[in-house]
Amino acid sequence: MRLAKAELENKTVLITGAGSQGGIGADAAELLAEEGARVLVTGRHRERGEQVVKTITAAGGNARFLLADLSKLDDVHRLADEAGEVDVLVNNAAAYALGSSLELTAENYTAMYDTNVRAPFLLVQRLAPVMIARGSGSIINISTIAARGSMPGMSLYGSTKGAIESLTRSWAAEFAPYNVRVNALAPGTINTDNVSAVMGEAWHELEKANPTKRIGRPREISQAVLFLASDRSSYVSGSVMTVDGAFSSVLFQRPPITGLVPS
Repeated sequence: MRLAKAELENKTVLITGAGSQGGIGADAAELLAEEGARVLVTGRHRERGEQVVKTITAAGGNARFLLADLSKLDDVHRLADEAGEVDVLVNNAAAYALGSSLELTAENYTAMYDTNVRAPFLLVQRLAPVMIARGSGSIINISTIAARGSMPGMSLYGSTKGAIESLTRSWAAEFAPYNVRVNALAPGTINTDNVSAVMGEAWHELEKANPTKRIGRPREISQAVLFLASDRSSYVSGSVMTVDGAFSSVLFQRPPITGLVPS
């Protein structure tokens, strides 16, 4: 029997916001490394990021940490330079602040748009030309179900992800002639360390509201990232894949749930 080849063998993958264990980015880095990818892990905290790399390399994977705060323009450009040629770009890093539109500040606006929109735009601008010249590549943008419906306290965050979904469609059309695919993932609430820390009592309310009666796991998002990164999705581009256990199918048909937080 012939053994299956690792799906991302000899591929270099850059995953932003992957420098902290217990999150979607770190989990995706671990899974893609298992599939043979050389993973570039980015984050704002060196010690946490190097721990993610240590976990990957201890399991036999290939990973390297690149320190970067994507709210800072210089860090975005430096990250692009240090990353070099990549086959897959996963724009996962995000900043968010919850609150009424009447309460959020100009600083909140700047932090979210700089990290969630400007950084992905500039990374694509810097890294996509190599993909185009090579004639292959995959760009995966992490969005959220908050981009497509009304969720109290998430207007500004949702708007940044709405922008990312719009860019996803535009980039897919622009890069399609060069075999560079661009897609987005829209998770529902996922059981990450960060979400657990801020969700509070809303956790059980969200579980009850979801048709699956549970919250999603990081690995369930990572599997979708792997699909879009690999040749299994060779004819998929310009899509926004919802991964939320049918939550958004019923969410916007019922009274608002208080305490919702983004993934």
